[in-house]
Amino acid sequence: MENAALVGAGFVAVFVLLFLGVPIAFGMGIVGVIGFAILVGLEPALSMAAQLTYANVYDYSYAVLPLFLLMGNFIAKSGMSQHLYDASYAYLGHRRGGLAMATIAACAGFAAVCGSSVATAATMANVAMPSMRRYGYADSLATGTIAAGGTLGILIPPSVIMVIYGLMTETDIAKLFMAGVLPGLLGALLYIVTIFLLVQFRPELGPAGERSSWSRRLATTKNIWGVLLLFLVVIGGIYTGLFTPTEAGGVGAAGAFLFALFRRALSVRIVLDVLMETAQTATAMFVLLIGALLFSNYLEVSGFPALMLDWIKGLDVAPIVIILVIMAIYIVLGCILESLSMMLLTVPIFFPVISSLGFDPVWFGILIVVVIEISLITPPIGLNVFMLKAMMPEVPIGTIFRGVGPFILADVIRLAIVVFAPAFVLFLPTHMG
Repeated sequence: MENAALVGAGFVAVFVLLFLGVPIAFGMGIVGVIGFAILVGLEPALSMAAQLTYANVYDYSYAVLPLFLLMGNFIAKSGMSQHLYDASYAYLGHRRGGLAMATIAACAGFAAVCGSSVATAATMANVAMPSMRRYGYADSLATGTIAAGGTLGILIPPSVIMVIYGLMTETDIAKLFMAGVLPGLLGALLYIVTIFLLVQFRPELGPAGERSSWSRRLATTKNIWGVLLLFLVVIGGIYTGLFTPTEAGGVGAAGAFLFALFRRALSVRIVLDVLMETAQTATAMFVLLIGALLFSNYLEVSGFPALMLDWIKGLDVAPIVIILVIMAIYIVLGCILESLSMMLLTVPIFFPVISSLGFDPVWFGILIVVVIEISLITPPIGLNVFMLKAMMPEVPIGTIFRGVGPFILADVIRLAIVVFAPAFVLFLPTHMG
């Protein structure tokens, strides 16, 4: 009981530090080391912190994170987002709500080589918003579409969130990538269906654009061959067993560099900026990961996961009910915590429970990513929503939240499918080479 009280105090301390403005990585790391020191001793705690930091920084498998970040940054600099949107518009723009549907399709394509939700939403805001305003789209539908479409960036592989989850839980990152494909495509499809239904009842939200000729459609399709090829090589190589995720990241980063170079989108200054941005982001991610692992070690040595498991077994309910309760907790936490912070805080608690109950860790990882997607657009802390507000200050924040409402409902439907149909999620991982 004393350990349980200490763990409770540890969580309170992390939240207090978080709300005082201390970065989540340092808050979790400080509490983890102090808690470990109280339970085991100061010298073992300092030794644990040093060994964990050294082992993770020098672990070859961790190179997958900066490599995929580098790949996404080179693609972003290549201007491919505009071509993805043009191609999507050529096929869908003539329909009511077609520009919004094209935005979702372009978000899905960009997500396949980006791995970041915020980056996907920010990029597509610059590309798609001017066109939707030119054709008289309501700001609610336009911004809601971009915010929701951006969430696909962390589910359709490669995904930075999946990499962090895989590293934290020692789950096969290749299988996580494969497991994200079908739910990601399902999410894009449900978003497009949502737009279709909205404009059926309220046509003024998304007027039809111009119809493109087949020659234009083919021309725009040719402009996106690079992204399609890069995605097929990277994900196809992982699926067939030709590449490990780390090797695939290297191939993807090199391919993205050559692609941007071929498009004459690079200069020495841009290359240096890409390398610097990648190094800064990767460093921040590593610090977050180390802080989370320090806190996780503290929880483990306290015996908290075992106490949690004993309590859950004492409830005498079906395991699927436990999953539903955990999903409900994530949805509530998503309203008050930033998505990455939420995952870092909760995975050390719930993952041992899920493993002990016999659930597939790959399936659970996709569940977490889907719930995190929902948190990115839910009030009051919807990261994608506030990013769009910063880019378009003239649009009221209430308008953006009103616009994402129907897409949240689509996400809940997808979450239910993922929860109750794990075979759908695990189909590709079970057939990997």
